Amino acid sequence: MDNLKGLKVAILVENGFEEIEMTEPRRALQAAGAETKIVSPAGDTVRSWKFTEWGGYFPVDVKLDRARPDDFDALLQPGGVISPDRLRMEAAAVAFARSFFEKNKPVAAICHGPWMVIEAGGARGRKITSWPSLKTDLRNAGAEWVDQEVVVDGNLVTSRKPDDLPAFNREMIQLFSHVRVHA
Repeated sequence: MDNLKGLKVAILVENGFEEIEMTEPRRALQAAGAETKIVSPAGDTVRSWKFTEWGGYFPVDVKLDRARPDDFDALLQPGGVISPDRLRMEAAAVAFARSFFEKNKPVAAICHGPWMVIEAGGARGRKITSWPSLKTDLRNAGAEWVDQEVVVDGNLVTSRKPDDLPAFNREMIQLFSHVRVHA
């Protein structure tokens, strides 16, 4: 399956992202032919969270201060509590994510990942799902929050939790397959 051949996807994370919410979508994207890059304000590596304890280390492909949104066709925003909370407080991370919405590039966010959707100004007027604790945050940002395994609204796909990964990956691949890759 190579329907995403040539597509470049930024995976924006900080220390404390939910490991499976990065590794499974990344694996699905790569299996479909996409090139993925971990973008982070962290150092040379970033550490995951694995449900209830710290997980593995992953190399950072592009430091956030060197990342150019124009070099990517789509954005993946994994969840976990720590990473999205740290990222939404990082002006450069918010600006990076905002550029995807401003240029109408597709974004996939799962679990607590929609915190960045809110911070980047991409929530208003959209139907979005997330981890249930973000319901009030999303409603306050002007979104319609729904409790569904996956929701696609325009160029945004969202899911609630790791159990939703099969549906999230399927819809993310479908959404990203409509992107005209940059040269």
